[in-house]
Amino acid sequence: MHYIIMDLEWNNTYARRIKGFINEVIEIGAVMLDDDLNYVDEFSSFVKSSIGKKLRSNVKRLTNISNDDIRNGEPFTRVMSDFKHWIGNRENVILTWGDGDIRVLIENFRYLSGARTLPFLTNYMDIQRYFEIKNDLPKSRQIGLFNAAELVGVDAEMFAHHRALDDSLITAECMRKVFDKNDFSDYIVKCDDAFYGKLQYKPHAIGNINHPLVDKSLLNFTCDKCGSKGEQVTEWRYSNQFFRAVYHCPKCNCNVRVAVRFKKYFDRLETKKTVTVLPDKRIGK
Repeated sequence: MHYIIMDLEWNNTYARRIKGFINEVIEIGAVMLDDDLNYVDEFSSFVKSSIGKKLRSNVKRLTNISNDDIRNGEPFTRVMSDFKHWIGNRENVILTWGDGDIRVLIENFRYLSGARTLPFLTNYMDIQRYFEIKNDLPKSRQIGLFNAAELVGVDAEMFAHHRALDDSLITAECMRKVFDKNDFSDYIVKCDDAFYGKLQYKPHAIGNINHPLVDKSLLNFTCDKCGSKGEQVTEWRYSNQFFRAVYHCPKCNCNVRVAVRFKKYFDRLETKKTVTVLPDKRIGK
């Protein structure tokens, strides 16, 4: 098994064909490790821009990539063909820090070549999530690559920041710090139809209070201080992904704003409920 740790840089640009914005890949970098995490080889290439004409100023500032770099890069399909050849036929797993890069790459393949799957992707792993699990970090706290490096004693200052190859090398160092042969393979997924379906599914908050996935038992309020059941003061209304209503606790004589979100993912429903005490017994909007 070889581990291909990949990183991308991209430029958010308007695509006329879809009449919307797309994250166009402008650089790819990768490092190959063997089964014992020894360095084998690396890959790096600029990608010639074919959708956007110029880089956004924040992209140039973060990456130090210039418009000349992407004008002189290789076409996307050529770079991907070279990358596939570089990986070869050996058994491998491709790893990225978070699944953002793999989503962007799939989007670019669909837009630029019409392919719905990646020809070199058979096994995949989100190394960021594995790192978080091995460091007992909560799922709600997604740790950035440079913070992760600092956490495990990797000197990220030895590498260029926000450049594809250097970021893949930092990721490889972080991987070495947490790698455990006893469980690592448990987090590798096969890139089948379900894998692509999950990546292409867009999570969304449910905005219809009568939707069958909305658990009405969460649309209530019980006071933490006195245990009394709250009296609903306002109707539930939907705003910024949350259903919101004001309740009154008769025993504590206070008003609270209750907010509940139901967010649908490909394979799960996530609920979040918050209660905020309103000052001066006022009813907030």
